Amino acid sequence: MLGKDYERQECSLARALEVIGERWTLLIIRDAFYGVRRFNDFQAHLDIPKAVLSDRLAGLVADGVLAREPDPDHGGRYLYSLTDQGRDLWPALHALLVWGGRYRYPNSRTFKHAACSTKLDDSGYCTTCELTPPPDDIVMEPRRGRGKLRDDPVTVALRKPHRLLDPVEA
Repeated sequence: MLGKDYERQECSLARALEVIGERWTLLIIRDAFYGVRRFNDFQAHLDIPKAVLSDRLAGLVADGVLAREPDPDHGGRYLYSLTDQGRDLWPALHALLVWGGRYRYPNSRTFKHAACSTKLDDSGYCTTCELTPPPDDIVMEPRRGRGKLRDDPVTVALRKPHRLLDPVEA
């Protein structure tokens, strides 16, 4: 019988998968890096069932990956943002985006160092500045001709260059 957790695994990867290994979770984290902050925007962009999104967001908040705060513009609603723990997932997420682009689906986004506009290499390194910039110093640029099938406001907003972690205006 397939277990529901990795309780018997004595491994840091198993503990990490307990937090980020469920379906949709990494896509929610990806969108948080892209600046998505509102429940409705996550739901519209991911086309995820509301109950699943609610469950995943609650889990990510409980595990310390996301923070939840009241939305000052919409009473009774919340904004979600990555914590330091969540931002520390960027190298792993970037590596998965690169791998997926190489082997499964041509990568629809390019990542550049905001300070010099140099495209980051596959490891996230800026060869011009000779450093690996933190997420808030990275600009995501969509490739032309991609992403035209969806027209929700978040997808439309993310068709423009956008600094990671800056709130997306949808």
